[in-house]
Amino acid sequence: MDEIKSNNFIHDIIDEEISAGKYRADEIHTRFPPEPNGYLHIGHCKALIIDFGTAKKYGGVCNLRMDDTNPAKEDTEFVDAIQEDIRWLGFDWEDRFFYGSDYFEQTFELAVKLIKEGYAYVCELTPEQFREYRGDLSHPAISPFRDRPIEESLDLFYRMRNGEFPEGKYTLRAKIDLASGNFNMRDPVLYRIRYIDHHRQGSKWCIFPMYDFAHPIQDAIEGITHSLCSLEYEDHRPLYNWVIDRVQLPSRPRQIEFARLNVTNTVMSKRHLRYLVENGIVDGWDDPRMPTLCGMRRRGFTAASVLDFVDRIGVAKSNSMVDIGLLEHCVREDLNEKALRRVAVIKPIKLIVDNFPEDKVEYFSLPNHPGNPELGTRELPFTRELYIDADDFAEVPPPKFFRMKPDGEVRLMGAYIVKCTSIEKNADGSIKAIHCTADLETGCGMPADGHKVKGTIHWLSAKYAKETSVIVYDRLFTEENMNDLPEGKTYMDYLNPESAVTVTGVMVEPSLENAKAGDKFQFVRTGYFCLDSKIPNTFNRVVGLKDSFPAKK
Repeated sequence: MDEIKSNNFIHDIIDEEISAGKYRADEIHTRFPPEPNGYLHIGHCKALIIDFGTAKKYGGVCNLRMDDTNPAKEDTEFVDAIQEDIRWLGFDWEDRFFYGSDYFEQTFELAVKLIKEGYAYVCELTPEQFREYRGDLSHPAISPFRDRPIEESLDLFYRMRNGEFPEGKYTLRAKIDLASGNFNMRDPVLYRIRYIDHHRQGSKWCIFPMYDFAHPIQDAIEGITHSLCSLEYEDHRPLYNWVIDRVQLPSRPRQIEFARLNVTNTVMSKRHLRYLVENGIVDGWDDPRMPTLCGMRRRGFTAASVLDFVDRIGVAKSNSMVDIGLLEHCVREDLNEKALRRVAVIKPIKLIVDNFPEDKVEYFSLPNHPGNPELGTRELPFTRELYIDADDFAEVPPPKFFRMKPDGEVRLMGAYIVKCTSIEKNADGSIKAIHCTADLETGCGMPADGHKVKGTIHWLSAKYAKETSVIVYDRLFTEENMNDLPEGKTYMDYLNPESAVTVTGVMVEPSLENAKAGDKFQFVRTGYFCLDSKIPNTFNRVVGLKDSFPAKK
């Protein structure tokens, strides 16, 4: 992929450091550290594009590191999926793939070092007491174990590792400042006891480092120059720097925070997304309504459109809400350039051309992409019985209705001009078929003797069309700001019952019989569709044709 096109405040900082001689451009070293307890979503996508894209911009490198220091809900399934998503976006970590758990032994030894130097101690406050003694802005936190002798803390810490104590009995805490106005500095917990199997380490460890302790150590071990993270870690930066100062590893990374991505009609919490999956509210992590990258990919979003979206929203220092319509605009713009055109009749109704021979088949040539002649054409068979879309016919037409109507003329796209002559109905009054006659001198879309009409509709041969289904996807949630819900309401109160509507009996042109999962098309006059990878013979609507966002300059 191309590098990040627009400059931002992170690049400004790095540019200043390079100008000051702190680094060469090719020494810039970032990392992307996802936690393998779920699938990547569009919010993670912003972070990984910033991490990988920044390194690429300067000719540096970016590591991929699984943040697996918390074994709860971590799984190799998520590790594999994360790698697939990153590669889909066009990034590669080459041989720089690591696990946070790779550094457990070294992190433990550095914790021992902190204890020996008087910077950490073993505390035995219960979780309830920890909250009770946390203090407030007017009162400092309290720990009656803060002055525990170094030898005693060392002994307890080794015994914690050996599994001699139950969960919650002891923690290892940093000795910093119980009166700090930043609560992250009030002697934060560095290690806790957890009796749970790790997806890679098994039962080897029963104590696990907290993220705020493990992460700066991992960054320093790997030689990271810039630890780029979302804004919620800004208050954690003093602790990040405190750890870096105390462990005294050769590298001294710099943490820089950027605004996280919030998108309308979307939830980003992995906990909420997991609930939707585990309770069958959606069809797995790759449900096309989900904000996960695998879900977006299955729906038909392109990597180029996602990269364009992140580039357009930019990298800011303050949080904001981005309209999901911008993401839809980006994929619509990308597919408009790339997607082959195909005919699909979503709500088919029979059209009989009475003056066309029953046994005749005529072929009309239609462009695969009207804006790109190099993509060639395909042949569409024309027969006496056709399908048109029910929305293209009105028995009692409204004003300025230029599609098919009684005694009205309309162009069949790329073929003849036809005139509606009669309507054949079923016993219940529904339309069985529409009858028309064709001006057979107007084939190939060309007028004869000045014969012109205002309307054009698409069509398919009833004999050669193939039946399929489409799923029309919409926003999963009805509320725009899912981060600021009314009191007493949860995200479950705003599920959109029309977020996935399956339409059966859809007729498509015969060329689509050879489509492969993931292939994307513009169904003319309808929208952009992608052949689903899990449901046979089903096309997902990616986005419709209508767009309210301005074209990219």
